[in-house]
Amino acid sequence: MYSEPINNLISLLKKLPSVGQRTAERFVFHWLASGKKEVNDLRGALEAMLVKIKSCEVCWNFSDTSPCAICKNTKRDHGLICVVADPQDIPAIEKTNEYGGTYHVLRGLIDLSDDSENFSKLKIRQLFSRLSQPGTKEVILALNPDLPGETTALYLEREIKSKYPKIKTTRLARGLPMGSDLQYADEITLGSALKNRH
Repeated sequence: MYSEPINNLISLLKKLPSVGQRTAERFVFHWLASGKKEVNDLRGALEAMLVKIKSCEVCWNFSDTSPCAICKNTKRDHGLICVVADPQDIPAIEKTNEYGGTYHVLRGLIDLSDDSENFSKLKIRQLFSRLSQPGTKEVILALNPDLPGETTALYLEREIKSKYPKIKTTRLARGLPMGSDLQYADEITLGSALKNRH
């Protein structure tokens, strides 16, 4: 229906989360109508992201430095590791001003319907490698309160207690609604969950 370059871009945009055919078409035709400057700005931002952003060698967050600013910060408690599913969860926790430790980003959750290849992409092995180094006192499992989040938390809790019995394992206190995403929780709810973790 559209020319090949337009169809190609629509197909690529549809791979993004929550972007369907109509939304992808709206993006493409907005860029076509807005002129070359906006498209060039977007291309420049994407190119800069590809060149400058890397994985933190400690926590697996995305950053322009490795280790990232949080992992390099000597004022933070490096004996406390908060495990999150995605990089977007870190700003949600930081906004509460209730947490002063470090993070570990799994880059996803265990989904029982997934194949083993997806499980191997998660940064679980890297978390266990961190825990084998001396100094970790507590691991907070700050995962979404849904089925994949619960599955991942139960698996990690069992493995940590078995392999590293001296490390305390806690979870965020209840109060976060089931089926919700951590990054969309308000600061008060998330702060209370952090303070009252069990």
